[in-house]
Amino acid sequence: MIQLDLVCVGRLKERYWRDAAAEYLKRLGPYARVTVTEIADRDVTADESRALAAESADVLRAIPSSAHVVVLDVEAPARTSEGLAAWLDSLALGGRSRIALVIGGAAGLHPDVRARADERLSLGPLTLPHQLARVVLLEQLYRAFRISRGEPYHR
Repeated sequence: MIQLDLVCVGRLKERYWRDAAAEYLKRLGPYARVTVTEIADRDVTADESRALAAESADVLRAIPSSAHVVVLDVEAPARTSEGLAAWLDSLALGGRSRIALVIGGAAGLHPDVRARADERLSLGPLTLPHQLARVVLLEQLYRAFRISRGEPYHR
């Protein structure tokens, strides 16, 4: 079974975000082991570079050393849901059974985190708040597993 490690800068403060994330985490259970690590987001208004550096150190510590690291980046290539399913399948077939997906905070990700990435992934050209990005990512991962297994999922 594949291991997905979501490393997320910021926490889900509102109940509706927590409920949505929890629902998709539950749905992902039969397909993957999923862990979520929340990294404290720093106040970027005073000194953005210092805040990003502090977040970066925590993010890098949270990434499992054996993981294939994917950072979410609005400028990266986007995949369709079917493309995401095929990509996950190809990673698994290639022996990559542990994937760390990193979601940045309000100021994005520090260059050190980007340098650690094996790949970048976009959820589309829109900038999303990190709470919404997490829920969308979880939903798309769930959809990808359903597609891979030929199971029905609404279109």
